[in-house]
Amino acid sequence: MSLSRRTFAALTGATAASLALPAGAEAAAGSSPSGAAVPPAAGVPGTAHTVTFDRYSLIVDGRRVPVWSGEMHPFRLPSPSLWRDILQKLAASGYNAVSIYANWSYHSPAPGSYDFTGVRDLGRFLDMAAEAGLYVIVRPGPYINGETDAGGYPGWLTSSAARARTSDPVYLRYVDEWLSAVDAVVAPRQYTRGGGTVVLYQLENEYASYVTSATGADYMAHLYAKVRADGIDVPLFHNDKGRNGYWVPGSFDTGGETGRYLYAFDGYASGNPPDWGYFGTGGTTGGSTASPDTPGFLAEFGGGWFDAWGGAGFNGQGYAGAWAARDPAYERRFYLTNLANGIKIHNVYMTFGGTSWGWLPAPVVYTSYDFGAAIDETRHLTAKVTPMKQIGSLLASFPDLAVLDRAADTSASSTSVRVYHLTDPERGSHVYLLRNDTTKDAVCTLPVDTAAGTLTVPAAAGGLKVAAKDGKLLATDLSLGRRALLYSTAQPMWRASGADKDIVVFTGRPGDPVEIVLLSQDAPEVNVTDGDAESAYDEAAGTLRLNAVLDGLTVVRVDGGGQDTPLVVLLADDDAAAALWPRDTGAGSVLVSGPALVRTVRITGRSVHLTGDTTAPTDLRVWSAGPLKAVEWNGRDIAVAGTRSGGLAARSPLPGPGAVSLPVLTGWRYAAENPEADPAFDDSTWRACDLTTSHSKTAVPAGQPAVLFADDYGFHYGDVWYRAEVADASAAQDLALTYQTGTLGLLMAWWDGRPLGTHRMPVPAKAEVTTGTWSGTAAFTVPEDLRGSGPHTLAVLVRRMGHDEDGGANDAFKSARGLTAATLDGAPPSWRIQGASGYDAVRGPLNNGGLYGEREGWHLPGFPDGNWSPVTLPHTDTRQGVAWYRTVFTLAVDSGTDASIGLTFTDDPARAYRVQIFLNGWNVGQYANDVGPQHTFVLPNGILRTRGGNTLALAVLSDGSGPAGPALPALTLLGAAAGGTPVEDVASPGYRAGGKQG
Repeated sequence: MSLSRRTFAALTGATAASLALPAGAEAAAGSSPSGAAVPPAAGVPGTAHTVTFDRYSLIVDGRRVPVWSGEMHPFRLPSPSLWRDILQKLAASGYNAVSIYANWSYHSPAPGSYDFTGVRDLGRFLDMAAEAGLYVIVRPGPYINGETDAGGYPGWLTSSAARARTSDPVYLRYVDEWLSAVDAVVAPRQYTRGGGTVVLYQLENEYASYVTSATGADYMAHLYAKVRADGIDVPLFHNDKGRNGYWVPGSFDTGGETGRYLYAFDGYASGNPPDWGYFGTGGTTGGSTASPDTPGFLAEFGGGWFDAWGGAGFNGQGYAGAWAARDPAYERRFYLTNLANGIKIHNVYMTFGGTSWGWLPAPVVYTSYDFGAAIDETRHLTAKVTPMKQIGSLLASFPDLAVLDRAADTSASSTSVRVYHLTDPERGSHVYLLRNDTTKDAVCTLPVDTAAGTLTVPAAAGGLKVAAKDGKLLATDLSLGRRALLYSTAQPMWRASGADKDIVVFTGRPGDPVEIVLLSQDAPEVNVTDGDAESAYDEAAGTLRLNAVLDGLTVVRVDGGGQDTPLVVLLADDDAAAALWPRDTGAGSVLVSGPALVRTVRITGRSVHLTGDTTAPTDLRVWSAGPLKAVEWNGRDIAVAGTRSGGLAARSPLPGPGAVSLPVLTGWRYAAENPEADPAFDDSTWRACDLTTSHSKTAVPAGQPAVLFADDYGFHYGDVWYRAEVADASAAQDLALTYQTGTLGLLMAWWDGRPLGTHRMPVPAKAEVTTGTWSGTAAFTVPEDLRGSGPHTLAVLVRRMGHDEDGGANDAFKSARGLTAATLDGAPPSWRIQGASGYDAVRGPLNNGGLYGEREGWHLPGFPDGNWSPVTLPHTDTRQGVAWYRTVFTLAVDSGTDASIGLTFTDDPARAYRVQIFLNGWNVGQYANDVGPQHTFVLPNGILRTRGGNTLALAVLSDGSGPAGPALPALTLLGAAAGGTPVEDVASPGYRAGGKQG
């Protein structure tokens, strides 16, 4: 192997060094569009910025930015302080962007009414994202799907004349109201305006209908024109529901504007990774090839999957099963394949799933929306974060990966290993994705193109290992700052260059043999300061070869060799990489090892100020590309000493979190409700069911004199009651109640206060988990001793379980909820109906339904329950209907500890009951004891007072078929860390007379 002097100089001289300057220095000096990406930050409002793109990538202020984004939904974490926690974790974990839905229903309790305050403060979230250094992809619908009630449409739209997802003028009038409201929040926070970091904006969501008709084209054109009129000037896009080539640029009118709209698509893949681009079939259904003049854009790629009531989707394992199905090896294999196929805007759905609290979930999911995501519902980083951090850091620090074309096909020596070969046409770097789709580890060699010609790697014995069902990325001819990499059999993760040293990190699986070959004009001095590695200098070739087996963290310092500045090489297996935190700042680059999380890095002079979390006592080491002498951790100076590799190490371990003590829940009080079943109950204020026509997707059944659908009477969320008076029941015998609900809905009936029984929709089988609307008929016999002359009272409670989504653009979200038909011996009774009484202005319309206790404020803090019966849990209640249990408890978690706390139910699954869980008045979830699979419910800090008093209210619905609960729920510590972010109490108004919050 030999290198020409010209080639050697090109890779190790001034050109290579300029590519690795710290972001701040490079920005000052100016660079080409292929320069390293600069972490975003909101500037001064009015400051001009540009956001454009070409066929390779997004280009921000003239600089290429491969977008590595994670999806989270602010509305699924109803504690604004904790938004900052997740955003900081995303930024620390290699992401440079966050993608969000804005949920129309969450912000709009009524037509013309829009609320962006409190837990709905979208502007605050966008500001936090900018502070965290993340670009933002905004996806405001108007339709979002997302396993949300009605796919994000507000409840009031279900009873309107609007034909959704079309160019119907009634619908567009409502859409324009929503977009005007949300765009007023988003527009000033666009990166182009300098007031935030919004760089992309989505039109609609997975719109796969009317693609060949004027209805669809006019609708898309209307949305485009509307958001532009609202001042949205960043590039727009639509995400295709799969690889269909729908709504590519030019498929609808954009008012003459060109080059400002992108095609994107969604992908949720299993089995072996598909080729959605360069290595696929190509064309309009080829994924990233459908729009050849715009970058490959995966607006959603599966970071997990949702689970259904009963858990059939993952064989009862819940989200642990979802996580296992898309584990860290899945991420490496699939996400790297996406990168090889030209995907340069890549969004992982979900990266933090959160909680579908209250009546937010669509019928197809239960309360938890953990999704098996990299950051779990408890806000903890799982092992799935490590591959994301490795890939995101790679994309951010090696501009070579911003421009890649497919290169000549090549093969590994093992047929089990598939090879994807790409090259950067501007630099000549080469990238190789090695993928093993078999169930056995593979060992191979690989011919690679380098500046020294084609080489077979590795040179040392042992070969290249590619684990079963896994993948890795190798590279040749990369700049490492003042030195250059000829090739590596380990995946590059991060590099930095500064006045003091150059740093590079390579990573792989534990036990992997790795070989790193660097160009070195003269024999360098090599010191292995941590771990074990061997080195060999080849004078004739001018190369230094490092060989090691990955085992924790190996650190090698290289001095001399024709360079005055040392290079620190870190070889990290996945376990060590999990505790590595590379950060680039305007004042320099820093690599931290040890803590469970490094949230922020700030450099002043020769001091570095770190904030972060520890979950146990841990060592701290810091390497910087510039000179550092002092370290501060969470506001405290840390005693440090220099290390042989040129870094700093804390003289003592950082402390872990303090002990967290959780009380046993005692002092319960009990009250039975459903007075609506009593014939003496006064229903004179209830709404008479007197409508004769409906805009519902469900036809009004023949023979019914009036519409019974709850939405038509303004009751959109939670339980709904019906009452009918029967004047004469002398011959009454057969009662038939037909009703419609979401998954797992149920109906209960009473005649003259006596329970007639309960009818339940079935628990969905695996083939039914996406069925959102269920219909059934409950047949009852009127008790013989309660027949005769009247009047008699018939009372019915329906648990509706949310509205269907509208993925097919067929108004499925308007499918009726509640009773649809009722006959007594063939004759239809006349009904009155009652649901939620108004809505909670702080907690929002999705918080409450129509139970008596909800209407009267039994769920609220401060409700006077002194006359309720004291009980000890577990408690057995055999009556049909609703009973409430209330208690208060106090927590005293240390202010420096971020404790994630849940509420866990454990009971015999034969006991059929459900529980609505209210914490300080907030409906944080629904538990179905005999269905599952969810047993633990996250109590979000902020709503949960971790240093103060809390009110817990349980509304327990039992079918009367046998002994029912509840069991004693237990407060459960789901994890704790020293550090965290400051948490503000979320407003939780309490009870005042009349049942209203005060």
